[in-house]
Amino acid sequence: MYSINEIFYSLQGEGYFTGTAAVFLRFSGCNLQCSFCDTDHSASEQVELGALVERLTAFPARHLVITGGEPSLQVDDLLIDVLHEAGFYIQVETNGTNPLPAGVDWITCSPKEGGTVVLNRIDELKVVYTGTDPDTIVAELPAAMHYFLQPCSGANIPETVEYVMAHPYWRLSLQTHKLINIQ
Repeated sequence: MYSINEIFYSLQGEGYFTGTAAVFLRFSGCNLQCSFCDTDHSASEQVELGALVERLTAFPARHLVITGGEPSLQVDDLLIDVLHEAGFYIQVETNGTNPLPAGVDWITCSPKEGGTVVLNRIDELKVVYTGTDPDTIVAELPAAMHYFLQPCSGANIPETVEYVMAHPYWRLSLQTHKLINIQ
């Protein structure tokens, strides 16, 4: 059984895959308490693996974004194997505080205050810019293929843009799904 917050179909609104049609699987529960979290952790339903796959495959896209909460608390090898068998490309958005199964296709790590990243692979690093120098975070992590800096809830866009301009290996990531008013 998996504790699911919601399943929906939309466009990826952040990071490397912005604009990609994707199925979103949002798990309930997290091991951190971020003040800017946009997930209602009190909402959840228990779903068995077969029913979960049936619901996910009802959508036309085969790009799956597993997010949360913190998905690493529930994602396991069996889930990844079954989702691959169903034809999914699996992107996991994680705070990085727990290991992930080796079969995950793309790891988006968004480290948060109060957590220690234990991942040995990061495809995309997405840091929510809160004014703390993101380069201090990067120094402690394995090298990523892509680096994204995201304003905190859209409140500090000018400061985030300024940082990216001064540190051009970062790319700006806006929450485009919120800008165009989709889920």
